[in-house]
Amino acid sequence: MSESSLKIVLVTPEIPYNTGAIGRTCVALNLELILIKPYGFSLDEKSVRRAGTDYWKHVHLSEYDTWQDFLDIRKPPRDSLYFFEENGAQSVYAPDYQHDAYLVFGCESKGLPLAILDGLEDRMFHLPMLDKRVRSLNLANVATAVIYQAMRSQFGG
Repeated sequence: MSESSLKIVLVTPEIPYNTGAIGRTCVALNLELILIKPYGFSLDEKSVRRAGTDYWKHVHLSEYDTWQDFLDIRKPPRDSLYFFEENGAQSVYAPDYQHDAYLVFGCESKGLPLAILDGLEDRMFHLPMLDKRVRSLNLANVATAVIYQAMRSQFGG
């Protein structure tokens, strides 16, 4: 398998354990983790390091003060942005993920701000849940499932 250029973007993450766990996955797969402020915690907190265990120091981390700063500095092409929301019109299994895809996830309690998603409905995807009694899944679990699906798409299984 060749190396992926996927980038994981967390917009205003609130729970340090989730960020740490996603960071650990990024280290395992050699992916960049992009964090958009504000955070609901300090990156220095023990809980971030605990979830990332000894790997947090190896996370390829980029931080931006706002979503607009991220857009202005990184200039991601529209077609490389994939937004994940439980109400996304398409399944995570639908797209052929670009090699340089940005996989974008919102905060745990509110998801992605509507201002970010406005006009990008065709770029919104959901992870299927078959039992309607489950309102949502853990962010770290969703991100990991999406990351592996995107890699599967890129590398043909």
